[in-house]
Amino acid sequence: MHGSLTLPQDGITPPDARSDHFLDAVRGSEWVLVIFLIYAAAAAVLLPAGPDVRECVALWNFGVILLLGLLVHFDRDNRSLVISVTRDWMPLAVLLLAYQEMGWFAMPQHSHVLESHWVAWDRLVLRGGAKSAIEAFGPVLPSILEIAYSLVYTVGPFSLAVLYLYRRRVRADRFLFMFTVGVLLCYAQFPFWPSEPPRVVFFGQDIPASDTIFRRFNLWLLGNAGIHTSVFPSAHVAAAFSAAFAMWRTLPEYKWVGRFLCVMALLIAVATVYGRYHYLADAAAGVSMAFGALALTVLRDNLRPRSAPDPAPASEAEHA
Repeated sequence: MHGSLTLPQDGITPPDARSDHFLDAVRGSEWVLVIFLIYAAAAAVLLPAGPDVRECVALWNFGVILLLGLLVHFDRDNRSLVISVTRDWMPLAVLLLAYQEMGWFAMPQHSHVLESHWVAWDRLVLRGGAKSAIEAFGPVLPSILEIAYSLVYTVGPFSLAVLYLYRRRVRADRFLFMFTVGVLLCYAQFPFWPSEPPRVVFFGQDIPASDTIFRRFNLWLLGNAGIHTSVFPSAHVAAAFSAAFAMWRTLPEYKWVGRFLCVMALLIAVATVYGRYHYLADAAAGVSMAFGALALTVLRDNLRPRSAPDPAPASEAEHA
């Protein structure tokens, strides 16, 4: 039963509408991924990375670009629903690869000059009353913040799932473009801002009063899956706000989605600083990356020629 994938005519061109030209069939988010993958491969050559890192990045990125090209090619020729849906979700998988690749650029040693400057703002805010206010009701608000922090990994899948639920899969690339731009703007900068989180550099200072199970989960996850290249800008904050801004624009008729994600983004931003996962400077920079993604999306939309809406892809019409 595929009724949930039926696409109403809402005046938006399907992301994979049939095109006579291969390049025209590539989605905006896929272009963003290709540009970043080429950038990462170039960075592996230009930055002081080992030969094994250069080879690994080159092979992985070439393989992903090739896979993207094959998906576009076969989807363009065969109009396969399976391939089309795969293209919806693949950017989220590539973001995971991009994150791990930036971890390969981590230097074995670096000074903590940046962190020493950044932590001054944290102390001013946290010791100035923010920490006491958060902990005023015991572990309740700290737990909410930790839960929100852990849910940052779900904002991308959640947003796509909502588009599917409301039968707006045709708008998937509109969301994915802004979301991938916001996240990758952070990843691209990691090698140039070598830094460690405050919980590591300033161990034991200004840590949350309550050691909740949710905090222990986040620390376990970061300890096993985190990278040590940089914490600036905060990709957690950028991802959360980029998802919120993207869904405001992508699904304006269901305002609760954008509002819910905005609340989540605010909680995540506070959690990154309060939990000592990031510095206040990281969170502020992450918000600016999300606004940068929003500005780039608006500019892209204004420059794109307006065309009449295409009919729903044949593969989806067959499964209505």
